[in-house]
Amino acid sequence: MALSDAAVRSAKAKENQYKLYDDGGLFLIVKPSGGKLWRLKYRHLGKEQQLSIGVFPTVSLKDARKRRDDARAQIAKGLNPSFEKKRAAAAALVGAANTFKAVADEYIDRREREGLKDVTTTKAKWLLSLLEPGIGSRPIADIEAFELLAILKKVEQSGRHETAKRLLAFSGRVFRYAVATTRARRNVAADLQGALMSPKVKHHAAIIDPKEVGALLRAIDGFEGQPTTRWALQLAPHVFVRPGELRQAEWSEIDLDAAVWRIPAVRMKMNREHVVPLSTQAVAILKAAGEFTGGGKYVFPSIRTPRRPMSENTLNAALRRLGYTSDEMTSHGFRSTASTLLNESGKWSVDAIERALAHGDTDTVRAAYHRGAHWQERVLMAQWWSDYLARLREGGKVMPLDRAG
Repeated sequence: MALSDAAVRSAKAKENQYKLYDDGGLFLIVKPSGGKLWRLKYRHLGKEQQLSIGVFPTVSLKDARKRRDDARAQIAKGLNPSFEKKRAAAAALVGAANTFKAVADEYIDRREREGLKDVTTTKAKWLLSLLEPGIGSRPIADIEAFELLAILKKVEQSGRHETAKRLLAFSGRVFRYAVATTRARRNVAADLQGALMSPKVKHHAAIIDPKEVGALLRAIDGFEGQPTTRWALQLAPHVFVRPGELRQAEWSEIDLDAAVWRIPAVRMKMNREHVVPLSTQAVAILKAAGEFTGGGKYVFPSIRTPRRPMSENTLNAALRRLGYTSDEMTSHGFRSTASTLLNESGKWSVDAIERALAHGDTDTVRAAYHRGAHWQERVLMAQWWSDYLARLREGGKVMPLDRAG
C-alpha cells in the first residue's frame, strides 16, 4: 500500500531500523536514531540494487516519488541510476574545480611562466576581475554566450568601448585554452564577434611639423622640474622607444663606450631584445643623467625611491606643464614624430625605420635577418636624426629635411 505524508511524518524510531514501503520500489528506512532515509530498490542487468534518494524531510514524499520516476526512466533506457548519480556528482565536482576564474588563473599563470611581461599580466588580472562577478564562479563548460555578452554590454554602455573589446579578446583566449585542455567544448566568445561597437581608433598625439618640433625641444631644455624628468624628455626624441621602455631603463643595459643600449626581451612589447644605437647627443644626455643617478639601478628613478623607476604619468605630466595638451603631444608621440619625419626624409629604408621603432615582424627568419642587415644603417640614421634635431633646436630655424634624390 502506498505511503502517505502523515504516515512518513508519524513514523517513530524503534530499537531496530525498519522499512516503510511505497509503490515502484520506493521505501523509507527509519533508523533507531530517528533518521529517515529514502531508498529505491531496482534491478539492473539481472541484479538487485539500491539507490539513495535522499533524507526526509529535506526530500519530501512527493520529491522522493519524482526522483524514483526519474530513476526508473533511466532504467528503461538501459542505464544504471546508481552509476549515473556517481557520474553526475563527479561531473559537478570537476565543474566546480573548472570555473571560469580557475581556468583563467591557470591560463595567466602559464603565460607568466612562458615569459609574459609583468605589465601584461597585471592587465590580464584586471580584466579577469571585471569578468569575475558575472561568470567567475560558473563552470566554464556551462557558460553561454549571452552570459558573457551581458557583461560586455554593461561595460560598453558605460562608455568604456575599448575595455569591452579587450574583455572579449581576453575571454576568448581563456575559452580557447579551456577547449585545448578539454575543460570546455567550444569558445563561446567567438560567437560574439561583431556584437560590440567598434571604438574609434585614437592615435597618440604627436608634433610632426619641423618648426614646432624645434619649439618643443627648446621648451624641454627649459623645463624647470625634476632633473631626471628633463633628461628623460631630452633623451626621448633621440631614441624614440616606448615610454615604458624609456622610464624603466637600467644602467646595466647601457654601454656608453660602445654607444649601445640593449633593452631585454622581458620589457619589450614584442618580447624580443631591442638594441638601440646611441648618437653622440644621446650619450651626452645619459652621461649628464649618470652624474646624478649612475650609482643606482634606474637611469630615471622615481623621485620617491630609487628602487623604482619613474612613474608612467611623469613624462606626460611634464609635457602638460610645458603647455602641451594631450591633443598636441604625448610621451608616446616622440615615436610618431621620428617615424613621420624619417620616412619623409627619403634617406632611410622603411625596414631600418621599423627596426628602430621595434615594430614586430611575424616572419621570425625575416626578422632575424633584418635585425642584422640594417644595424649599420640604423647607427648612421640615429646620428643623422640627432643632428637634424639639433638643427631644429637652433634659433627656431626650420631646416630642410635634405631629402634623398
